[in-house]
Amino acid sequence: MMSSSFKQYDFKPFIMDAIDKLGFHAPTAIQEKMIPMIRKNQSAIGQSQTGTGKTHAYLLPLVDQVEEERQQVQVVVTAPTRELAKQIHAEVKHLTDGTAIQSKLFVGGTDKQRAIEKLKTQPQIVVGTPGRINDLIKEQALLIHTATSIVIDEADLMLEMGFLEDVDQIASRMPEELQILVFSATIPEKLKPFLKKYMENPQYAHIEPKQIQAENIEFVIVPQKSKTKDTVLYQILTSINPYLAIVFTNTKSKADEVADKLLEKGLRVGRVHGGLAPRERNKMMKQIRDLEYQYIVATDLAARGIDIPGVSHVINYEIPSDLDFFIHRVGRTARAGSSGTAITIYEPSDEDALNQIEKKGITFKHQEVKNGEWVTLNDRHKRSNRVKTENETDQKAKSLVRKPKKVKPGYKKKMKYKMEQIKKKERRKNRRNNN
Repeated sequence: MMSSSFKQYDFKPFIMDAIDKLGFHAPTAIQEKMIPMIRKNQSAIGQSQTGTGKTHAYLLPLVDQVEEERQQVQVVVTAPTRELAKQIHAEVKHLTDGTAIQSKLFVGGTDKQRAIEKLKTQPQIVVGTPGRINDLIKEQALLIHTATSIVIDEADLMLEMGFLEDVDQIASRMPEELQILVFSATIPEKLKPFLKKYMENPQYAHIEPKQIQAENIEFVIVPQKSKTKDTVLYQILTSINPYLAIVFTNTKSKADEVADKLLEKGLRVGRVHGGLAPRERNKMMKQIRDLEYQYIVATDLAARGIDIPGVSHVINYEIPSDLDFFIHRVGRTARAGSSGTAITIYEPSDEDALNQIEKKGITFKHQEVKNGEWVTLNDRHKRSNRVKTENETDQKAKSLVRKPKKVKPGYKKKMKYKMEQIKKKERRKNRRNNN
């Protein structure tokens, strides 16, 4: 149908050709909401999970609006990691193939002088990491005062990795009438002052996370019990013998701590988090792709924007406080039609989070490792259901046995006896119903 296809947007012929080559049949939910706003030159915030088509939600309308004959910077796209910036730039190249539109990629860890040489001619589209783009602006090599749109992709990761200051400086050198497009899986509280500073009345599109695509993923939860979490993790890792496993922690310091402990035990462990210097991370990613490691300890930086092929297992050392990240994490495995396993270590305080995840359509296997073997445990809900039933039985017994108006010696004993009889009867009834 015309209304659900890309024809409704009346893109230039080269964009429509690119869409055909990419095999896109109809816009995704985030594209349907964002493309009309962007085409009206409105500033907007798009919030949706990974894999929903966010990149093309902004690239299609922005590339379509580029004036080929104007050899000035018109669009700036910032991304928190060089890996993501490279992926975005590759998509720009697909869209502009065969046109006179020039785009340039600028990321850290590359020769700055060479980048300055490239800027003798200003590209119409700039893609890169905020630090390197800001460096080139300061060198007066990159002239962004002519740009009309800036994209801040994966804004929550920008915040986590400390790049918002660079983005702030870039935006402050751009025209006042600037279209700002922010894309993020989550909108943390600390991001809001930045958004308020630059976006007066932004349009907002929030696409609720879909249920996790669980067909090819086996979900397992492992109780910590009386052991240390590091002991449980080591038992899991040495029992699964993965092709490649990512262990997720919530902070950079915890990732380093866990990686160091696993290294001490003789495991081949790499690490990926925002605290690594650009050169270190480049080297680490190369080593991971060359399969020098069997285990990677990472923060949520690796859950989005960095494509690590061949992940057979994902282990949640900690459950993320924002459960959308659980979806991003487990999505690292079972890619391209392969299967995978997602294992989560939990403690009693995680019960509510696990219940919330189950509401997203996940069914967990409840297991633990004993003497190197995987053992199936009772349903974790069984105990809480039993406690609930016991409480209900107590309440019923109390309501049925009333204190007599005239009390005689020993009345408390008699009341207690009657209550116990009622409880026994209720327990027998509950057992019959459950069998």
